Amino acid sequence: MLNTIFRVIGLLFIVYAIYLIAKKSIHTGTTAVQGVKKDPPLKKKNLFILFGIGILCILFSLSFTIIPTGYTGVRVTFGQVEQRTLNNGINFQLPLIQEIVLVNNKQQDIKFNDNAISSETSERNTVNFQGITVTYQINPQKSAWIYANVTNYEAGLVSESLVASAIKTTSKTLSPNDCTNRSIIEPKAKENIQKSLDEKYGTEVVYVNKVVINDASFDAEYDEKIAKKQQAQIDYETQQIENKKNIEKAEADAAVTKTNAQAAADAKVIAAQADADANTIISNSIDENVLRNKYYETWDGKLPTTIVGSDATASILIDPMSSGNSTEKAGNTSSDNNGSANVNNSAANNTAGDAAAS
Repeated sequence: MLNTIFRVIGLLFIVYAIYLIAKKSIHTGTTAVQGVKKDPPLKKKNLFILFGIGILCILFSLSFTIIPTGYTGVRVTFGQVEQRTLNNGINFQLPLIQEIVLVNNKQQDIKFNDNAISSETSERNTVNFQGITVTYQINPQKSAWIYANVTNYEAGLVSESLVASAIKTTSKTLSPNDCTNRSIIEPKAKENIQKSLDEKYGTEVVYVNKVVINDASFDAEYDEKIAKKQQAQIDYETQQIENKKNIEKAEADAAVTKTNAQAAADAKVIAAQADADANTIISNSIDENVLRNKYYETWDGKLPTTIVGSDATASILIDPMSSGNSTEKAGNTSSDNNGSANVNNSAANNTAGDAAAS
């Protein structure tokens, strides 16, 4: 902008000088009229001053270049490009000898909308990509190198053939589903485009910031296959969900059955333990006096008719109705056994007395 102002000022001075010269020439060529005052003669010194100021202004406008933000400058002297990159601000140059060229270092988009890129997936299915946009940026430190080595760098730095090759390489490593998934294919395409640019220009020359692929399509036959495959996948997932529900229900039923069985078993254990505890309490509460009282409560008052000793021959039959006559009967039966009968009667009486005492 400042250069343009100085150029306009210089041109105005030159044009004004030319105007004065032309005006003087016109007056000189006409016939002088009596009584009309003539213009003062034009001094050549003033003309030279006007021309000089005009030329100096134009030359000064050519002696510097202001590099705006987002750009870098490349100084060219008689066609020779300097390797040093010029930064933002005012940079001086020799008028008519040197030139400072601006290189855009901002993010730039290059779009490929006219031609579709045909490629294949990892399963050898044909896929077409269209509406591709690549956002790239030139490294400011490499501006001079790019200007000196890349022909028509503004339009051909990221070429369509390079982008197409990188996208084809990407799609051949992906399945059909991934080729249509932008979150998968776009980062991989960006990585492959960056790799191709690094191989062509060197590392850290051009940065690929983003790749956008608006459309990826297959032929009609493959679309039909994809639809059937997706439906089969949906059916399979639905069946898996149903199977999972059935398994969970069966596991829940088994858990309930197990819980009920465990509860019944625990109840039996508790009941058995209660019975055992009750028996223990009863057993601990029984002593000799309790047993004697129980005996008296249940005895009918009759003595036993037979007392059995340790030897079967010592068994004695007792007639509770006539205990006195038993001695007489025993004596009348045999005189030889009187002593034995008396002894036996005496023993029986003693035994009966003990039983009654008990």
